[in-house]
Amino acid sequence: MQMPEPRREVLDRAPHILQRLEAALPGGIITDPTETRAYECDALTAYRCPPLAVALPRTTEEVAAILRICHAEGVPVVPRGAGTSLAGGSLPTADCVVLGVARMNAVLETDLPNRLIRVQTGRTNLSVTGAVEAQGFFYAPDPSSQLACAIAGNIAMNSGGAHCLKYGVTTNNLLGVTMVTMTGEVIELGGGHLDAPGYDLLGLICGSEGQLGVVTEATLRILPKPEGARPVLIGFDDSEVAGACVSDIIRAGVLPVAIEFMDGPCITACEAFAKAGYPACEALLIVEVEGSEAEIDQQLAQITAIARRHDPVEIRESRSAEESQRIWLGRKSAFGAMGQINDYMCLDGTIPVSALPMVLGRIGALSDEYGLKVANVFHAGDGNMHPLILFDANTPGQLETCEALGAEILKLCVEAGGCLTGEHGVGVEKRDLMTHQFTADDLEAQMAIKDVFDPHWLLNPAKVFPLSVSASRREGGGLRGAA
Repeated sequence: MQMPEPRREVLDRAPHILQRLEAALPGGIITDPTETRAYECDALTAYRCPPLAVALPRTTEEVAAILRICHAEGVPVVPRGAGTSLAGGSLPTADCVVLGVARMNAVLETDLPNRLIRVQTGRTNLSVTGAVEAQGFFYAPDPSSQLACAIAGNIAMNSGGAHCLKYGVTTNNLLGVTMVTMTGEVIELGGGHLDAPGYDLLGLICGSEGQLGVVTEATLRILPKPEGARPVLIGFDDSEVAGACVSDIIRAGVLPVAIEFMDGPCITACEAFAKAGYPACEALLIVEVEGSEAEIDQQLAQITAIARRHDPVEIRESRSAEESQRIWLGRKSAFGAMGQINDYMCLDGTIPVSALPMVLGRIGALSDEYGLKVANVFHAGDGNMHPLILFDANTPGQLETCEALGAEILKLCVEAGGCLTGEHGVGVEKRDLMTHQFTADDLEAQMAIKDVFDPHWLLNPAKVFPLSVSASRREGGGLRGAA
């Protein structure tokens, strides 16, 4: 993966720059190479580069102070939440300051009558629910990494999760943000209400991958806990048949809270790891519905009737909280289970639900063509696929083969009417595929927005936009030119 050469003028002035940063944030700047190595990559561990320094502020004002210095000195800044990005969204460069928000984890306000909570964005996803669950509320977006991932990264990548089919992704649950621009200006967007006047700048920021500013505080929508919820596990002998079943469930107008898909290789790995009692089959659906007991029974009856038309090998409807926990156990353990078997690269293409059978079949054929196994586990209800390409990082050439196969799968998603990413973001992983989805004019319009917020292109360098189309901006300081 190509990255730009570090700015020589920054490296030459490193002692002066670090002295300014340490004066602005005493005790919050990491410069020791043995310690900065902990920040050399995120969850896309195939690519690594230790940063020049790491800044760990505790307040919005401290973030602004760091950004003002970096802007004045021409230092690139890589915002970082918890470092769980699977797309290399917080991969550093050798001349950059990683600005981590992990110490910014406070709950700032809880407003139950208006169903909102305001937090610093270093707070983990699951702990947002933890702050309000005793009062009968929860925060809906639930990425698989929710125990570790930070709200900052969720906003940057517009993350979703298993239950986004019903409740939506981060943008549907984000009411407002406090953001610091690269110049150190603090701005407020949205707030404790459903809609803000003027242009939808909040919608622009959510999913912008740290390209436009550093989000330090977030106002989030919280919801009352449902009366009840219950899943059904459905096994099939064929992945394409399972995909057709998903399509039929959606077509019938049923709205489950989640439809999760696992194929044979993933089922085998998860069962060995978590021992959840999954059947030996080629494809598994976990479909969860919620509501009153009567509503749950009615919805599950309709779903199982649809499933039986596809000749399932097993239908197992949960009848207790313990059974529900076991049904979800393997799915929640999937990424850890696969990691015990092989190195893997997790993709994030999104497709129309109706295209699931075709796409699953093509992924199988591509797997055979490239000679690498692919395990599929994903949010089937909204077509957000997560193929896991298994490879051996210690075998020369396998990483490159893995990348080539991944590119073909993501191109397939676009050709099927979908897009390159549903919730992981573009980062560096999909950066050079952007020209496959967007025209030159499309990319120009997107880059023009970055020019407005970050004229010198210092924020999160070498992400999202192909280096070939963004080179002039990086070298010349955006459309406005260098200072």
